[in-house]
Amino acid sequence: MSVRSAVLVAGFVLAALNLRPAIAGVSPLLDEIMKDVGLSPAGGGAVTTVMVVCLGVFGLVTPMLARSLGLDRTLLAGLLVIAAGVTLRGLDGAPVLYLGSALAATAIAVMNVSMPAVVKQHFPTRVNLMTGVYVASVVAGATLASGLVVPVEHATGYGWRGVSALLAVPALLAALLWLPQALRGRGQAQNGPRPFGEVLRSRVTWYVTALMGLQSLTFYVMLAWLPTIFLEAGLAADQAGYLLSLTNLVQVVTALAVPVLAGRRESQVPYVVGSGVLTVLGYLGVLLAPTTAPWVWMIVLGIGQGASFALALLIIALRPADPATVTALSAVAQSVGYVIAALGPLLFGFLRQVSGGWSVPLMAGLGVIVVQIVAGWFAGRPATLGKAYL
Repeated sequence: MSVRSAVLVAGFVLAALNLRPAIAGVSPLLDEIMKDVGLSPAGGGAVTTVMVVCLGVFGLVTPMLARSLGLDRTLLAGLLVIAAGVTLRGLDGAPVLYLGSALAATAIAVMNVSMPAVVKQHFPTRVNLMTGVYVASVVAGATLASGLVVPVEHATGYGWRGVSALLAVPALLAALLWLPQALRGRGQAQNGPRPFGEVLRSRVTWYVTALMGLQSLTFYVMLAWLPTIFLEAGLAADQAGYLLSLTNLVQVVTALAVPVLAGRRESQVPYVVGSGVLTVLGYLGVLLAPTTAPWVWMIVLGIGQGASFALALLIIALRPADPATVTALSAVAQSVGYVIAALGPLLFGFLRQVSGGWSVPLMAGLGVIVVQIVAGWFAGRPATLGKAYL
């Protein structure tokens, strides 16, 4: 591998690693943030809510940015804005906390949409492999951030503000590695995205959007509520946390392997259905026997959810014929998908409140996964964007 190729791959991987720490690093520090800034529980929860809303809304501006700046420069700008956002939110006062969080999440939204097109542009013959690398890096970034922010805070003595500012370091390093690609100016206006009309008229778009949104919904539901479910079932708090970490770690391995295998086939249907079935089994284990071999359920759930996420992004990269159309499809699928996903934890908690237990919410989650499998069946069939079929 040449030095130029090595820098390209390293910059790509480090950029992907920066797509979740600004979000995942909030929850472990949230109680301290609330006390320091003087926020109510609702105000504390609003920090994450603001970020998820930005993920859903601002990804739609990516095609316009890619048309004006090119994909490479758009990605570079996203990394710089992440660094600015996480630094800003560590300053004094609630307004800058929300503003900095919104800035970081907006940049992440733009990068979320850009990355599948970057894969198509820079690695056209290795879309399956690099999609796996991308997704595994995203999941690894989330896992590292959620697990390390508190130990880093204790080791450095910086407090939550200093730890938040430290998250700017990997973003700036990724920007430095990506700078050579941006300076070459690849992917400018002449290669910009096609109008949204073609994408919006295709049934492929809506199958992929449903798959992206529903698998994200089931993931965020488990991320938000799984430790609480285990706690109420009688497990210790530390064990509940370890189980959540286990399912996240399994997703790293799955996300790396599944796109490589699925990308070799013309149809991804068997993999999409299989990942959905495994997610169902994981949910059933949590529903029926949460304290009986819970680590087994977490491994099964991690395989299913990691594969589902990777497959949704792989299909986004495979179905369009060119990077420009990938950007447009990615914008629709991820923006609408994250809006759908944002509703999941809220509705899950509401069902828990009105039903008095976790059986009804988990059964509703099973219903969502069944619909996800159906959407994945159509999204996974071989088709070219704009020529979908039923």
